[in-house]
Amino acid sequence: MPTYDYHCVNNGQTVEVNHRMSEKMLTWGELCERVGIEPGQTPLESEVQRQATGGQVVKSTSLGNSDMPPCSVGGGCPSGGCGLH
Repeated sequence: MPTYDYHCVNNGQTVEVNHRMSEKMLTWGELCERVGIEPGQTPLESEVQRQATGGQVVKSTSLGNSDMPPCSVGGGCPSGGCGLH
């Protein structure tokens, strides 16, 4: 699962959380519950915003299989042709 940084508008804290790409945290309460932290004095309904963070790109050459082309279907090759098997 991808990792996202969420920033609480009310308390200024940024918290890292793993979740599916289809999910999104909207409030401090949701975020605290998901990562298992205490909300402290911050109201549970306080808005959180997902921050734009850089991702890592894995190239087939970095996997030690430089003679194979990158996977064209994404998410790993069913045939193992890109070295992600």
